[in-house]
Amino acid sequence: MRWRSRGFFPCHAIANDIEKRFGEDTSARFSYLPALRARLALNDGEPLKALDLLQIAALYELGTPRSAIHGNFGALYPVYVRGEAYLTAHEGAKAAVEFQKILDHRGIVVSDPIGVLAHLQLGRALVLSGDKAKATAAYQDFLKLWRDADQESPS
Repeated sequence: MRWRSRGFFPCHAIANDIEKRFGEDTSARFSYLPALRARLALNDGEPLKALDLLQIAALYELGTPRSAIHGNFGALYPVYVRGEAYLTAHEGAKAAVEFQKILDHRGIVVSDPIGVLAHLQLGRALVLSGDKAKATAAYQDFLKLWRDADQESPS
């Protein structure tokens, strides 16, 4: 779309506003903004740009302070978006490393949906890298979590 390429896409404005208002905030600078801008690059079909934008987050991604805010959402978004970028770039093995990182650090993501979605994305990454047996296991883990997510709801 033409308006996207001119920088008028509303999310770009939101990212710029966050940077302006919270430019000295560690979580904003090294987690939220890189993940948001990388996601926008992926939306524009630019996985290599997304990976470049996420480099700044790598040093900080596992050092997220534990709190109710970070424990419920946002803690490993740069890792998740990096995995998506590798999937988009058809680099399944590298994507699998990122999604496995989320699964290995469940205590950081706690109840964030990316903790469950990492199983699905890991399956996709493993299919892409040619490991169908492990992909099947990842998909089964995802489906079990999905099936058991809300046992009170009608089938």
